[in-house]
Amino acid sequence: MGLDTTIGAPSGRRLKFAAFFAGALFAAAALAAEEVKITVETPYVQSPDIVVETMLEMAGVRADDFVIDLGSGDGRIVIRAAKERGARGFGVDYDPRLVQLATENARAAGVSDRVIFYQQDIFKTSLESASVITMYLLPEYNLNLRPRLLALKPGTRVVSHDYDMGEWAPDARRTIPVPEKKVDGGKKSTIFFWVVPARVAGKWRSALPAGGRRVEFELEQKYQEISGTATIRGRRFELERPVLRGDFISFRLDDGKRTYSFSGRASAGRMAGKVGLGERAYRWRALRSDSGPRRAPGRAPKPASASGATGRSSL
Repeated sequence: MGLDTTIGAPSGRRLKFAAFFAGALFAAAALAAEEVKITVETPYVQSPDIVVETMLEMAGVRADDFVIDLGSGDGRIVIRAAKERGARGFGVDYDPRLVQLATENARAAGVSDRVIFYQQDIFKTSLESASVITMYLLPEYNLNLRPRLLALKPGTRVVSHDYDMGEWAPDARRTIPVPEKKVDGGKKSTIFFWVVPARVAGKWRSALPAGGRRVEFELEQKYQEISGTATIRGRRFELERPVLRGDFISFRLDDGKRTYSFSGRASAGRMAGKVGLGERAYRWRALRSDSGPRRAPGRAPKPASASGATGRSSL
């Protein structure tokens, strides 16, 4: 896999790597790169093993995972995930030569029964089967993909090499020395990690233990960051220590007399788990009392046109 800034557009044009980075001072909203006629092949640059291993480690890839690598290059991420961690998956690349190379590498590694590689457009690739998505794409590609990633099943893990997701802050990031790195001139790489959050914004009705008082929670959400209030008999209280990670949610409620500690899992129209009160724990559930959000959490910008683009910038 390597950083390759080509776009497989029908017009036969590609992003010019040097031109993109020379325009690093452009406004974030512009997110555009110079396009030129193909004259020479854009160099293919492999990512060092330390980058691949760090990505798999941060994603916590295990045997029951299905990994999709967007811009799969020579296939090393999916192959390594299968060979060393027992996972299954597929890779996508626009270049038929690299797809063939990755297929041959999988066969040589003895994992061709667990992984497959496709030549196709990353923006037209179905992602729903993934529990882990890996990618090394240019910033505008990440932002184009962001709404689709946020619409995936809560708990899906996403890992990106060197480029983030704009205002969707990572759950974790790690910068590692990479002396042999051949692009970007920094001799280091930053790995970004996200967990797709559940959609919890809106109103929820529930009941408190030890008395059964009715409570309505109202949650606000921007990506994985949440806040909210609880209304009990007309009195409103701020929720404390709210946490959302994938479909896991927790928060505390202090009504002035007691402190309740809620934790559980959120799914479509329902939250369920336990609530701690003193030294005791009770079952707890909440049901939506509104229609809920109509789109993925966060304020995702309208994607730029990706007509005909495969957007490969692979590891």
